[in-house]
Amino acid sequence: MAYDEALAERIRALVADEPQITERKMFGGHAFLVGGNMAVAVSHLGGLLLHVDPGETDMLLRKPHAAPFVMRGRALDGWLRVAAEGVRTTAQLQRWVARGVGYARSLPPKSAKSAARRPSGSRRLPASSRPR
Repeated sequence: MAYDEALAERIRALVADEPQITERKMFGGHAFLVGGNMAVAVSHLGGLLLHVDPGETDMLLRKPHAAPFVMRGRALDGWLRVAAEGVRTTAQLQRWVARGVGYARSLPPKSAKSAARRPSGSRRLPASSRPR
């Protein structure tokens, strides 16, 4: 499933005046980054993928339409999924985007080297397969 391009455009409008915002394809969707740190992404599964303060994860999971972000069978603190129903209105979307952008802005910017994008289609080798 492709990500919702209309939702990406709505986010783009909300962050238009934010400094240091960049965009990138990530996690099968479209991410918005601040200083190289992901803030919010339009998920290919629908809705948002949101980067938040890990200490606020439990509290935010009690909000309507919020769910844990699970990777490899494990819920990750500091990451949420927000269902499409939770971002239908501009006010709903604005609250979630502001939270993700605010958290990403609180993180140290990534260096140009660590923020550099790998060539399209490339993958990192598992540690056991890397040349020594």
